[in-house]
Amino acid sequence: MAKRVAKIEEAAASPATSEKSSDQRRKQSPPAEERYAQELEFLRSWDSTKRPEGWTLSPQAVVTFICGSRNEPLRLAQGQDKENLPNSLVITEKFVGDRSLVERCVVTLAGERGLMLVGEPGTAKSMLSELLAAGISGTSSLTIQGTAGSTEEHLRYSWNYAILLAQGPGEAALVPSPMMTGMKLGQIVRVEEVTRCLPEVQDALISQMSERRLMIPELQGEIGSVFALPGFNIIATANLRDKGVSEMSAALKRRFNFEVIAPIAEHHREVELVRRQATALLEASNVQIPVDEGLLDILVTAFRDLRAGRTVEGWSVEKPGSVMSTAEAVAIAASIGRQVAYFPSQKDPLSLIPGLLLGAVLKDDAQDRARLLAYWDSAVKRRAEKSRNWQRLLELRRDLMQ
Repeated sequence: MAKRVAKIEEAAASPATSEKSSDQRRKQSPPAEERYAQELEFLRSWDSTKRPEGWTLSPQAVVTFICGSRNEPLRLAQGQDKENLPNSLVITEKFVGDRSLVERCVVTLAGERGLMLVGEPGTAKSMLSELLAAGISGTSSLTIQGTAGSTEEHLRYSWNYAILLAQGPGEAALVPSPMMTGMKLGQIVRVEEVTRCLPEVQDALISQMSERRLMIPELQGEIGSVFALPGFNIIATANLRDKGVSEMSAALKRRFNFEVIAPIAEHHREVELVRRQATALLEASNVQIPVDEGLLDILVTAFRDLRAGRTVEGWSVEKPGSVMSTAEAVAIAASIGRQVAYFPSQKDPLSLIPGLLLGAVLKDDAQDRARLLAYWDSAVKRRAEKSRNWQRLLELRRDLMQ
């Protein structure tokens, strides 16, 4: 009986569905510094340009890390050979956008003002802030997620009340926030969705950004003041759709340089991004199936039409209330790949687009179904006259009525 119980416990600890323990399994979404660890290590060896104090890379190398090396391999100088590092490496493009925008972001973070990234949802603001933090500080983990329930403690510090009651206020009872840790270590701190925080919580940032220190009134002497080391700065993000949720004060706005992250301008670059990221999501799900290029072109074209309210041919279409973001297109492309892999009887991936597209559109406004139907009756119908794929899509209009 004891042996049987031991076997049952062993089976529970190591389920048949997995050959690895939970701490050995691959993370679903590892941070940028882990995903691109080799590139960061290579750039640190390759980079010979002067770095701002507290930075792990020079501004030029940070931009190269984010925007890529334009498909050209970077080579280590003689004598720089390091174990586990190649002699040359092509740095991949991670953010699809204007290189000059990334340069402005990097220059801002090298100065005394914070960086505010604003734009529509799904325009890769959070991804860009993560990449900037990983390139500059080597870590993107010092992150504060702004919500309506955020308090000043999230931006300052809190207490371990068991130790506080037993020993009184002291360093042992202090629980530092990511902001305090960033100041102590001289690293970038990310504040996501800052406009979702209440105004009085947001304003806690004002003194931190102006004075570059955090006061702890409960503690005396030197330990009562935390002064920011070189390298510390703040990247905040805000969605344009959230404007007015908790409007930032003029005093706080003055302490940021604002950069607007726009949707991807070129059709072919958005198709490539959706293909690359959807493929990565499928590989993370152990789905080894290529994403159909023709299907991707139709999917991205539909998203761009509905996002802009106008097709490339110049036909007007009514925009839905939902944001037709690139991130949504990636999710749909990955869902189609999974469905084809998990349900082999699915022989027509194109037939999945109407239902998934309706799910992306129909979120806030019931009239968006009618707008999508109108898109089918105008742009899809006119393209169906010249394209077999668009003809097939037109035949699937009935799926939008369910």
